[in-house]
Amino acid sequence: MRVFVTGATGATGATGFIGSAVVRELLSAGHQVVGLARSDASAAALEAAGAEPYRGSLADPDGLAAAAKDTDGVAHLAFDHTFTDHAGAGRADLRAVEAMGAALEGTGKPLVVTSGMVTEAGRPATEDLPGDLNSPGAARVATENATLALAGRGVRTSVLRLPASVHGRGDGGFVPRLIDIAREKGAAATVGDGANTWPAVHRLDAARLFRLALESAPAGARLHGVAEEGVPTRDIAAVIGRRLDVPVVCLTPDQAREHFGWFAGFAAMDVQALSERTRTSLGWEPTGPTLLADMEEAGYFD
Repeated sequence: MRVFVTGATGATGATGFIGSAVVRELLSAGHQVVGLARSDASAAALEAAGAEPYRGSLADPDGLAAAAKDTDGVAHLAFDHTFTDHAGAGRADLRAVEAMGAALEGTGKPLVVTSGMVTEAGRPATEDLPGDLNSPGAARVATENATLALAGRGVRTSVLRLPASVHGRGDGGFVPRLIDIAREKGAAATVGDGANTWPAVHRLDAARLFRLALESAPAGARLHGVAEEGVPTRDIAAVIGRRLDVPVVCLTPDQAREHFGWFAGFAAMDVQALSERTRTSLGWEPTGPTLLADMEEAGYFD
């Protein structure tokens, strides 16, 4: 296949960490890749990897549609993860998916769209759990719904939900933020006793799942890129405390808001998620290191 990948480089934000791995995974499997590039540096990185750059951005839905129409499928990973305007980022994401979906309508070609993990109170979330438009993650739920609706318009769409921590060398996400805060504050902290959990997956396992979804996911599928159902945040804090030689402290919600700032809500997240249906349907079996092992070995404290 000739696949259009958005979020293929770091120029599109945090997803470049995963998207660049998707590019390499696809190329190694014999596919051709066209990668979205917003800058000369991004275009050069794609060419160096063996992919074809396509100059554009999420702000140009027509350009995205043209690129999608000229390929055999799309892996959409680009998203604005600056958190300055999450609702606005969600609207931009929706416009991009609607444009690319319209370009693929009636073709049966695959469109794999990245989303966040959905929570379910009291038990691990499964692939059949729909998103909640009233939830904190509502910015991406509308895109999920639009993606799945395209399955009825002749597009082989799938939604690939990624967990709180997609880890590996070069990670710029939640765990590095916890490490930075611990360095700044002189303590590794948890909200309450740290029994709340984050699901996790290694970036190379996630990249392989994107390839499998492009190749064979059924239309309208929800997929969970989850290797670990839930890693307790106290275990993450324990590694940070030991590696930085700082104490591990348990904070009240008010103390957590002071300690973590805008990140307090993420630090308090309590999410568990399963991926049995995804593994069975696509033959996906994660093989990468666990989150805690990766923290020890993948340069998180360099």
